[in-house]
Amino acid sequence: MLHDRDTELAAVRRALCDAAEGRSAHLLLTGPVGIGRSALLRALADPSGRPGPAGHPPVRVLRADAAPMEQDFAFGVVRQVFDSLLAVLPADDRERWLARAGAARPVLDDAVPDAAGPTGAVVEDLRRLLAELDPGTTRLLLVDDLQWVDGPSLRWLGHLTARLDDLRVVVVSTLRDGDQGSWDPLVREVADTARELRLAPLSPSATLALIRERFTAPRRPEVIGSETLGSVADQPHTDRSDIGGTGPDDIAPEFAEACHRAAAGNPLFLVALLDALAATARPTRDHAGTARTLRPGRLRDRIVTCLRAQGRPVRDLAAAIATLGEPGDTVLVGRLAGLDPVGCAAALRALHHLGLLPDPHRAAFVHPVVRDAVEASMSAGERQRRHEGAAAVLYDAGRPAEEVAHQLMAVAASRHPWSGAVLRSAADTALRRGEPALATRYLRRALLDVPDGDPERARLLVELAVAERPFNRSACERHIAQAIPLLATARERAAAALQLPPNFLRAASPTTTAVLRWVASELGDPDTLDGVAREAALRLEARLRHADCRDPARLADSMRRLGVMEPAVCSRGERELLAVLLHAATLGAGRPAAELAGLAERILEREPATLRSPHSVVPLLVTTLVGADAPGALESWLAAGERARHPRGSTEDSAPGHAEQALVHLARGRLALAREQAERARLRAEAGGPDGDGLATVALAAVALAARDLPLGSRVLADADRRWPTGAAPAAMLGLLRARQQAQHGDPIAALDTVLTCGRELESAGWRNPVLFPWRPWAVGLAHRIGDDFAARALINEELARAEAWGAPVALGRALRLQASLAGGGQAVDLLRESVDVLRRSADELERARALRDLGRRLSGGAEAAAVRREAARLAAACDAGWSEERSGADPGRAAGAPVDVVLTASERRVADLVGRGLTNQEIAAELRVSVRAVEKHLTNSYRKLGISGRRELVAVLCEAEPVVRV
Repeated sequence: MLHDRDTELAAVRRALCDAAEGRSAHLLLTGPVGIGRSALLRALADPSGRPGPAGHPPVRVLRADAAPMEQDFAFGVVRQVFDSLLAVLPADDRERWLARAGAARPVLDDAVPDAAGPTGAVVEDLRRLLAELDPGTTRLLLVDDLQWVDGPSLRWLGHLTARLDDLRVVVVSTLRDGDQGSWDPLVREVADTARELRLAPLSPSATLALIRERFTAPRRPEVIGSETLGSVADQPHTDRSDIGGTGPDDIAPEFAEACHRAAAGNPLFLVALLDALAATARPTRDHAGTARTLRPGRLRDRIVTCLRAQGRPVRDLAAAIATLGEPGDTVLVGRLAGLDPVGCAAALRALHHLGLLPDPHRAAFVHPVVRDAVEASMSAGERQRRHEGAAAVLYDAGRPAEEVAHQLMAVAASRHPWSGAVLRSAADTALRRGEPALATRYLRRALLDVPDGDPERARLLVELAVAERPFNRSACERHIAQAIPLLATARERAAAALQLPPNFLRAASPTTTAVLRWVASELGDPDTLDGVAREAALRLEARLRHADCRDPARLADSMRRLGVMEPAVCSRGERELLAVLLHAATLGAGRPAAELAGLAERILEREPATLRSPHSVVPLLVTTLVGADAPGALESWLAAGERARHPRGSTEDSAPGHAEQALVHLARGRLALAREQAERARLRAEAGGPDGDGLATVALAAVALAARDLPLGSRVLADADRRWPTGAAPAAMLGLLRARQQAQHGDPIAALDTVLTCGRELESAGWRNPVLFPWRPWAVGLAHRIGDDFAARALINEELARAEAWGAPVALGRALRLQASLAGGGQAVDLLRESVDVLRRSADELERARALRDLGRRLSGGAEAAAVRREAARLAAACDAGWSEERSGADPGRAAGAPVDVVLTASERRVADLVGRGLTNQEIAAELRVSVRAVEKHLTNSYRKLGISGRRELVAVLCEAEPVVRV
């Protein structure tokens, strides 16, 4: 039985009882599209579902279904009504019955031409035939979709319904709200004789019952095009409880409520929604969101059919609402549809009566699928024309540029002369709001309206590059290179070139570099210029020198230029060029660290911390100050900028900003803080697209190396395989990570080869800074591990020489500590004492903790050793290093605290390495082809020599034994 239709069924039951007693009636079922009129009519035609009058004569059903395509067939509905009777009569009875038809004989005998109109005799004889039909029965005449009935049949229905006395007939017809055919005078004549029964939306309890039927009794979905209401049960549904009341345990109240709200009680919408959900979802709370957002395709097609049957004003208004978006301004919607206020109001009422608008005074569809249907009913060309018309309407109304631009985005090419200006204005608004990707879309669309030779195209390309700069560096660079040759003057070309920040040029293409050289040659030598021209020339020189920082000859030339340049930092151009020269000198370690750090701090004093400009030289200064072991001023600057830009504690910032903070924390030895900032930098870089800043990769790789974090290192490498960052620095850091991974998997020879390859590449580029690229410490440990002490000592001597020349305390202290690892006795202690003294001037507390730890191991005991070890443990804890010298059972005098490779034999070290890889004693025995007892003996000796108590501490000691790495 149908849900929530008890009132209508009771009305038909009473009408049939009255008709049996001679009081005929006409009932009209009305409502919007999908409300269930046809479903109710089908239920009345079914003897099992029809509410027949108890104790009265039987009911004969005569039925006709009107259709839009059959409106031109005269008496089409009349023939359906009587054919339902004639089809079951024997031939002789049929002929006798037709003989009494009189003037109606041609209509029933298919002999009347389509153009023939009904005469008084015809309609009267048809009424008489209906009265003579089965005198002992009650007739139930069902006519579906009165608005589509042909004219002659309407005249007969009007004649019949006005003269129902003594016919013992109940006429039940349906009429859809809002359809243009419902206002036909003949339709109104028929409808005015009826008692109207308006079908109401389904209640929440009915919705729950229908969900129960759909999900607990799988069945073939019924045809949506017939406006089916749902499953038919044996008994009427009378449960009026709330949707959250009792129900099957597997149907969540949240799901039922979401379905009811999404369908707004419309049976057509609900059935389509449930049919779509039944294929992929279950009626659970988790799928409530799906129910709210689903747009069934069959429902869309049904609404398309409904819309195509409407008049032109209604279709135009629906298209205007879909084009402008909802809720739209009714005045603008009417203007776009080409309707005056009266026509617009009438069309709004029609759409509301159809059930497509919830409010006749508001241009908003009842469900998103309605907009899909409206758009599907339009051709591609019509959609383009309507969007272009919408742009013009909004522009004439003075609406914001972004509203107009939204319409222009759907148009392939606009004919409006103002479209370019509107799109550029919308892009500017989006940029100020912090949405560069949206601004990029507007500007790319604006380019479609500008011919190749138009000077406006060059300016648009520059604006597009500026919008792309935060998230798509390669596109920014490409569009600047395309725009420069199109600009008319040298000043315009220079201004376009300067839209590329210096740090963009470190991975610039040869084409971009060549274009910048041409622009710089036009301006001339900065030393011969003054004013604006000199400023532009200095800034261009900075970009070109930064682009050439991987060329050892150009790097050396930049270091020579720094030696002869007056270190002025007054103007932007002077600061940019000096920062680039300092960056080059830091990479090549061509000048003392203290001198470069002093110049970098002078530049930093002139850089405002409150606003991070894309042209900021801070990324270059990070390299210099971190490499010079002088991050103090930079740390203060970054902290001040963070407070100024995010006074309420927001962490939103660019990937380079977080990466810079990570490197500063790493220079201080603060591993936890460095990792937090590096992770944020990577997330921001990924959100920015495939051209995310390589500095984020450098920071995260450096943290993984410094913290000996193998899972983090593996993740960084896997991420790099997916989106390989450009630049020599990321490549070097990833190479060291790969070597670390190879060593961990028991292949120190391959690991050493990887480290040496990274070193050769860095040396060939002229990048020799021992702090930024500490590849030799890793090579020393690996060479010693495979027994090549000669190579290890040579590498240590080279590292010490580079560290002394550079002068950064952290590099010199680390080199001395490494030299002590291969020395013995008092010499090692003296070297470690010197290392600790040097590192007390360093900002890196973690490196100082490592030197103190090694010194504590080398000392033979006593108060000095205990104090040194306590200080090492305190610093390690402050740096979150994950190790402590205060191990239970440790013997400070055992083996003089020498490094692992000095204390353990080759066999013991091999067993220890396998323990570090996570193998059990049985697996180690199988790997080495020895007994488990032999493995246990080697481990016991290792624990005793290292002064530790078990496997966990052995793994920690193995991690500590490897050299520290910093970017």
